[in-house]
Amino acid sequence: MDFIILTGMSGSGKSNAANTLEDMGYYCIDNMPVSLIPKFVELYTKTPGKSSNVAFIIDVRGEIEFDSLFDELAQLSSGGFNCRTIFIDCNNAVLLNRYKETRRIHPLVAARNISVNEALATEREMLSEVKSRADYIIDTSAMTIHQLRDKIVAMVTSDVKKNIFVTCMSFGFKYGITTEADLVFDVRCFPNPFYEPDLKDLTGIDKAVSDYVFSFDQTKQFMKKLCDMIDFLMPLYIEEGKAQLIIAIGCTGGKHRSVAIAEALAAHLKEQGIKTISIHRDIIKKAVGDK
Repeated sequence: MDFIILTGMSGSGKSNAANTLEDMGYYCIDNMPVSLIPKFVELYTKTPGKSSNVAFIIDVRGEIEFDSLFDELAQLSSGGFNCRTIFIDCNNAVLLNRYKETRRIHPLVAARNISVNEALATEREMLSEVKSRADYIIDTSAMTIHQLRDKIVAMVTSDVKKNIFVTCMSFGFKYGITTEADLVFDVRCFPNPFYEPDLKDLTGIDKAVSDYVFSFDQTKQFMKKLCDMIDFLMPLYIEEGKAQLIIAIGCTGGKHRSVAIAEALAAHLKEQGIKTISIHRDIIKKAVGDK
């Protein structure tokens, strides 16, 4: 059986992630007390005709103590079950905006009579160890619902014992460097399609922009060396037991060069049989002087 612990910050997108898991055939149980997991598994495995995949959604709504969570997961793993933990995260500024837009109340605000900012800080402290030990961390700060769904599907369907899940992410340095990446590459040194009138309003997903980016010898050489390095590192990450790898490619505005190169790297990894998706954090952002 496959057991998933789905946890993370309130308002970060756990409900959408749980909906995706349900669509994939998972039996989802919301707000499950950690202490009841072993008893549930014992009873559930004896019930014929039930789904072999179960997801427990665990968060701070009941102010659950997480100290015993990984002990319980270790016991399940020793019993031959496949257990994974997915942590859904989001930066505070986006969370605050989501609470304003939806008019929802953070669960710790009412429970402890504190402000939203204090609730977020408290929640992060309560979840800090769970996040540090999670198999997967998904930051939804710049994600659409569809991107979250695609990432959950690709992540869950990968065999973490034999493979690794890779995200190739493009971003724009002008909007801030991504904090969730394992590897970051700066491609601002290559010719910029932004200064070509016919390409300025296109993106790196468009063939014309991609052809332009890779029409230069330095970009071709970089791409070859990048693929060689990633191909060298990938078996080492897998041997180490790393479940996910986020490779970030950054240019000035995150719209042209970084997108084209991230797409090319994702295509290369897919050819190697690596479960890979591409996400373009800043591709739809537009500001004065965007590059």
